[in-house]
Amino acid sequence: MANHKATEKDTRQVKKRRERNRYQGKTTRNAIRKVAAATSFDEASKDLAGTIAMIDKLAKNNIIHKNKASNLKSKLTKKVNAKKNAVAEKPVKAKAKAKKAAVKKATKR
Repeated sequence: MANHKATEKDTRQVKKRRERNRYQGKTTRNAIRKVAAATSFDEASKDLAGTIAMIDKLAKNNIIHKNKASNLKSKLTKKVNAKKNAVAEKPVKAKAKAKKAAVKKATKR
C-alpha cells in the first residue's frame, strides 16, 4: 500500500500504461497473424502497411525494442514477397511441364 499521494498517483498511472501497452501489443500481434495467414498476395500486401505502422509505433513508445521491430517487419515482408513469388511461379511450372511432355513424345517416336 502506498504511503504518499504521489506514490498512489504513480501506481494508478502505471496501471493505465500497462493496460494500454498490453492492448496495443495484442492488437499488433493479431495484425501480424492476419498478414501471415493471408492466402493471397493482394490480401497480405493490403494489410502489410498498416501492420508495419503498428510495429513502428510500439518501437517508438518503447513497448518493444527497435531491433525486434526491425526483425518483425523483415519477416513479414519476406512472407508477403514469398506469396507474390509463389503466384508468379505457378504458371511457369505448368508451361515447363507441358514443354517436357511434348519433348518426351517427340523423342519416343
